[in-house]
Amino acid sequence: MPQPDRVFDGDRLRAELWVPKAPATTLYVTFRQRVPDPGSFSDDAPVRRALNQGLAHLRIQSRRNDWFLNAETPALEAALANLRPRFATALALGYSMGGYEAMRLARALDLDQVLLVSPQFTLDRAILPAEKRYPEGRDFDSQLGNLARHGKPDLAGIVIFDPFRPLDRIHAALITGAMPAIARAPLPFGGHPATNALGERGGFRTLQGISLTPNALATDVVRLHRSLRSESPRYWLNRAEACRKAGKATAAQTAAARAAALSP
Repeated sequence: MPQPDRVFDGDRLRAELWVPKAPATTLYVTFRQRVPDPGSFSDDAPVRRALNQGLAHLRIQSRRNDWFLNAETPALEAALANLRPRFATALALGYSMGGYEAMRLARALDLDQVLLVSPQFTLDRAILPAEKRYPEGRDFDSQLGNLARHGKPDLAGIVIFDPFRPLDRIHAALITGAMPAIARAPLPFGGHPATNALGERGGFRTLQGISLTPNALATDVVRLHRSLRSESPRYWLNRAEACRKAGKATAAQTAAARAAALSP
């Protein structure tokens, strides 16, 4: 595998580009999601599937779980804006924190489509005081991280979320309210991220294929989830938990039994 081109190489942020052998007209962008042990950049291989399909792959990372918001953010945006004219189309995939950053850098990258998996619209507690899941939210830069100011209002794509996760549902509503060309793909009892259940049943490759396809449809994501969820222990565990919270004891017991039967 050839070495990537360091489009941006900072102390806090890094952007690496892999290009296929033939000239690429489409840029495929992925973003590092929140990790339990931040402090270093990863050396993961590029998305070979994208390269095999003739797409260039751009991977953007943050060393810390800072939602990509730090003193290097403006310089990264400038580097991405200089890169973008090399390609006719730009597609992106982002999970959770990476999904937020896909929206935050969508203007610099002039993204044509995003596939967002359980992303956050903001960690600003003045806007969403209930969002306290992430300790980093205490230091969230509400000015640098404001999507209304720095995002791309006409951004198109899909936001995937579990409607039984209240905060993820709220984030999805805020996202589609600010960027109405983004379609919702609710995956009930998928968890966080909402693709946990389909991923458990080998659906990630199909989901990745959707992210690599221009004009992707939210209905395709929902259909994929429906085709796999009945054999996912995690789906039934999440369903059992939701039923218990709703006071539906019998339904919770049935779902828990199904999860136990499917678990190794």
